[in-house]
Amino acid sequence: MSISKRLLGLAFASADLLLEIDPAGKIVFALGCSPTAGAAADALVGNSLFDRVGKVSAAVIRTVLSDLAPGTRSTAIEVLFLSDKGKVRRATSRLFVMPDLAPNVSISVTWEGPPYPLHDPEARPALTPAAFLDRARSVLTTPGASKDLAVAFVDVLGLEAAKGLGEAGERLRWRVEAALQAASIDGASAGKLGPERFTLLRNRSTEMDLEGEMRELGLSEGLDLGIRSSEVLLDPAADPLHTLRALRFALEGCLKTGALEEPERTFTAALARTLKEASAFRTMVRQRSFELNYQPIVNLKSGDVHHFEALSRFSGTRGPAETIHMAEELALIDAFDVAVAEKALARLRRPGAASLTFAVNVSGASLADDRYVEAVLRMTAGNPEDRQRLIVEVTESAALADVEAASRRLGALRAAGIRVCIDDFGAGSACYDYLRGLSVDTVKIDGQFVDGLDSDPKARTLITHLVELCASLQVDTIAERIETRAVADLLRDLKVDFGQGWLFGKPESEPRLESQPIKPARRVGAVVGWS
Repeated sequence: MSISKRLLGLAFASADLLLEIDPAGKIVFALGCSPTAGAAADALVGNSLFDRVGKVSAAVIRTVLSDLAPGTRSTAIEVLFLSDKGKVRRATSRLFVMPDLAPNVSISVTWEGPPYPLHDPEARPALTPAAFLDRARSVLTTPGASKDLAVAFVDVLGLEAAKGLGEAGERLRWRVEAALQAASIDGASAGKLGPERFTLLRNRSTEMDLEGEMRELGLSEGLDLGIRSSEVLLDPAADPLHTLRALRFALEGCLKTGALEEPERTFTAALARTLKEASAFRTMVRQRSFELNYQPIVNLKSGDVHHFEALSRFSGTRGPAETIHMAEELALIDAFDVAVAEKALARLRRPGAASLTFAVNVSGASLADDRYVEAVLRMTAGNPEDRQRLIVEVTESAALADVEAASRRLGALRAAGIRVCIDDFGAGSACYDYLRGLSVDTVKIDGQFVDGLDSDPKARTLITHLVELCASLQVDTIAERIETRAVADLLRDLKVDFGQGWLFGKPESEPRLESQPIKPARRVGAVVGWS
């Protein structure tokens, strides 16, 4: 047959490589791009096709050949070609018989990515959930990225047992991880969720037999692996960044609770629930349909109420802490923080509220740009005296990305007469950087240092040094989670300025200026605070 007719076959196949094999499987013609980078395709001539592909791929090809009739073309099959220096290359192939060439069979080969190593730890990114999510972000936000995406979950059962094989077991682990990375949409969007569980972002339009490939890798090391896979489709019409945030939140939630035994069910449910709750949260913020409760903060010397913290309360299954965390993770917190300030200011302006002062919480994420500060200053521009009765508490639940820029924004609030407090001080590793870098009036000592203060000398020492530091900077201190008179007295003796907790009053729908020195029962499962 002439070369021109074979070229027609290549064009017909729309392939990267065209092969022709005789009835015994020997390659008698090769044209196009070789599986080995830089090698000529005709170097394949004379080799047995079955020696150039993996064992599982060879078995699939034999099955297709047995059913292939002259003038017909097979459906697409995935074939794993052997490359050079321990590398393999995945391809989609079709077999067809051209009448002029029978009984020889032509094979079109379309490469699905470059060759990848079977045993080279340095040649692929680390398989961690964080790395997977970072790569997923890159893929989902790339202009023109495929919309036909799915999150695949693959269990490679027996991989842990392979550790007993010594070097062979370690080699198998690297080969499995490298193959999964290569199967992902960009060759790097795979992650390891457990000893034998993996996830990857893949293009569903690319046909592949991941289960067969994993089995083949196991057999090559003398181990019969059990493979189980499933996938969750991503909505192609959704905003990519919103999808990514929901993906991250749902995956982290499943990992935290261990709810990935049936990922096609549990992760799908978690992702759907996250998207539904995010939509409901947006509606709630837009309609201002959440509530504010007010908890008193008292002067520890006089016992008088100094101000109230405005605490958000929501309807639904999630508690305040979980709801706020979700809003931060899905980048919904900015509009919410503004809505809280608006709602608190409206309460301050009601008749009879002239003696009230409220503290409202703002996530560090909301201080990433000028919008929050501009909104608060705009809301108080018509009643500048309200600014004297407003305190902004910066929570550490979302770390400040740019402390210097945040300090400038908080400085604008302070210049207008609005006081600033660092919430949960001491709980995060960056708290002292915040105290040094931010323009603030007050710090709120995290409740973990207050719990058990009466029986923990170390806690007393820590609070003593913290109070001394704040006093030297002319910064007031507030201690939270005070539940007993003994702890309140200790904190007063340690020169803490203000206190908050059930001893003085629970959060209520209306602020009450008289404090309530009571002896409540120890809380069970409740968290007093916005986050």
